[in-house]
Amino acid sequence: MKTEPSTFSLDDLVASPEQTTMWEGVRNYTIRNWMRDDMAVGDEVLFYHSSCAVPGVVGLAEITRTAYPDPTQFDPASHYFDPKSDPADPRWLVVDVRFVRRLERTITLAELKARADELDDFLLVRRGNRLSVMPVTDAQWTAILALEATG
Repeated sequence: MKTEPSTFSLDDLVASPEQTTMWEGVRNYTIRNWMRDDMAVGDEVLFYHSSCAVPGVVGLAEITRTAYPDPTQFDPASHYFDPKSDPADPRWLVVDVRFVRRLERTITLAELKARADELDDFLLVRRGNRLSVMPVTDAQWTAILALEATG
């Protein structure tokens, strides 16, 4: 899960009640479907900071609640308001995410790109990728977290 630290950082997650928050604002059908169909309670998450001086994986989190309607889609005061979304058939979903741990160091985007072959088509290192949520295979997870100790 990728976020801009100026909007919502790992520190913000740590400061959230019970170190948990809903991952709101997803307005991409592919991501919505991944959240709905593929995320389960207990799934681990790489928490990634983007659009900052040193983009990279900064921590781990876990899913604590499966997909449910994003309340911001119905709030006209919200940046994420969607006037076309019907409360009887919500268009957008959220999952709840809880802090697990901060990495000992940031695993940078440059490091991930340098190991693109080893990461077997990891979506994050694809040119032009702007998805805020993306799947990670078990092999990719292991390879990425192995980098934490190599810095």
